[in-house]
Amino acid sequence: MLGFDEPEFLSQVASAVALRPRIEELVDRLVDEGFDTLLLVGAGGTYAQMWPYEHLARRSSALDVRAVIAAELVASGDARLNERTVALFTSVSGTTEDCVRAMEFCRSKGAYTVSFTGHPDSPVAEKADTALISKPKTWPFDFQLLLFVGRLLARRGEFDGYDRLAGELAGIPEILVEVARQAEPVAAAFADAHKDSDYYFLIGGGNLWGFTYLYSMCILEEMQWLRTTRVHSAEFFHGSLELLEEDTSVLVFQGEDETRALTDRAESFARRVSKDVTVFDTRDYPLTGISPEFRGLLAPLVLDTVMSRVSKHLERVRGHSLDLRRYYRVMDY
Repeated sequence: MLGFDEPEFLSQVASAVALRPRIEELVDRLVDEGFDTLLLVGAGGTYAQMWPYEHLARRSSALDVRAVIAAELVASGDARLNERTVALFTSVSGTTEDCVRAMEFCRSKGAYTVSFTGHPDSPVAEKADTALISKPKTWPFDFQLLLFVGRLLARRGEFDGYDRLAGELAGIPEILVEVARQAEPVAAAFADAHKDSDYYFLIGGGNLWGFTYLYSMCILEEMQWLRTTRVHSAEFFHGSLELLEEDTSVLVFQGEDETRALTDRAESFARRVSKDVTVFDTRDYPLTGISPEFRGLLAPLVLDTVMSRVSKHLERVRGHSLDLRRYYRVMDY
């Protein structure tokens, strides 16, 4: 597989899943001590990656769980941010300035701060009340977030199947390698066919809306300098559909939760206009060892693995490194 270091991938994912005992111990302590609000704080991709877990909590729990943008939290404040708040942060580098400032802000309000990163000596780790460390460059953080929020809901009596799900996650490193292998020829063919595409229209919903936003902004725009429009499938018929034309490259991210029908509806309409609609559907991947009722929860992880293959092949056909930036962490702002 192009640019895929399988041993490193397996090691990184395993290091995230191995945090289960520490995550559960932490969640149990926080629940026993009591808190009223969980803020899932991020910036850019890490903010978008919080949305599936806000979505999970919102549809399952009466607890106040919200994804918030780090910089906006500092600028605007939050009336419910106090000593009864837990604020959770993620950062691959451990140095994301907006997250560091937001963590300091949360602590100044008495909140308990938790961080996930791969660098124990980084500010995001050192400034948190509790830092849980995986191997460096481990991405995405969905493993840790699903375990954290899943355990929290289970302790509240709002997730009966958590223990089975957490047990099945032990096999996720190898499962995702198989997903990558299956996706490789699909990714290569897509990239070859879209070498000259300079605009993409992305559609997703439910717990894949966060990834839709992330792939549009962080990958296609930031890493490939391509223009995009991203729209939630439930909002598809309220504005952005007017941009569709016969040659518009449409990407549909389809998951397996209760919002699937909304994305089907948007896809069906898009096909009436565009002759270039590509659907990336998590249902196409077997996920051997995962119970059917948990597949929907793993959709962000599956799609991240699939689309990482697409990203590498876009890099190949376009001759544009995924590491190349003009402004991000290059210029002062």
